[in-house]
Amino acid sequence: MSEQAVITEIDAEGTGWLTLDRPEIHNAFDDTLIARMAEALAALGGNPEVRAVVLAARGKSFSAGADLNWMRRMGGYSQDENIDDAMALAELLRTLDEMPKPTIARVQGPAYGGGVGLVAACDIAIAAEETTRFALTEVRLGLIPAVISPHVLAAIGPRQARRYFVSGEMFDAAEAHRIGLVHRVVPAADLDAAVRDMLATLAGNGRRAMAEVKELIRAVSGRPIDEGVMRDTAERIARARASDEGRERITAFLDKRKAGR
Repeated sequence: MSEQAVITEIDAEGTGWLTLDRPEIHNAFDDTLIARMAEALAALGGNPEVRAVVLAARGKSFSAGADLNWMRRMGGYSQDENIDDAMALAELLRTLDEMPKPTIARVQGPAYGGGVGLVAACDIAIAAEETTRFALTEVRLGLIPAVISPHVLAAIGPRQARRYFVSGEMFDAAEAHRIGLVHRVVPAADLDAAVRDMLATLAGNGRRAMAEVKELIRAVSGRPIDEGVMRDTAERIARARASDEGRERITAFLDKRKAGR
């Protein structure tokens, strides 16, 4: 694998760009690439200069998912070795899902299998209309989309997952938008502009608030609205109101001036 299989850049606006750079094999990933991606995401998440993170890819494909040569090699490993190996991908997806910065998937081409998992684990997904295709093809290979399933189910729900997990069929950007996998579909020529528009929107928001709202979603999703949830959400808004960021931004709004970064 090339040492440049993952390219990380931070631009002048504070956007961290993590770009998959294995176009010759459609940005398929193996254990080495997973480790590099996890390391890069952790570094971007912990960098105070980074306001948002964009996950992108070079070449015609976003990601073909798991490298099949890697899968074939793992077939000869022990059960415990396979579990440890799969856990590395699970940790990568959790790191992406729980990033303290907003994340955008810039999907310029096909995403299959684990590539769909990467898209689903991002907060926002923007896809090129003409060039993107999606599929959860694991069943065609006698496998299952196990590790990515929590993230994909959170994006598209169990009903759509029952169809696409079982069928392994391909679907286009419009269908991905309809079922909730991607949030916006644009002409391929407008993809970068759409990503920049979203980054500009995010730049106007409070950094702490965006990080905490992601924690809020994880805390309340799927839970009944009981006394515990009510208390938890009340405590969260109380902390937000009393925070330096909250006080400054409310005051700036009332004073009709721009809040500090």
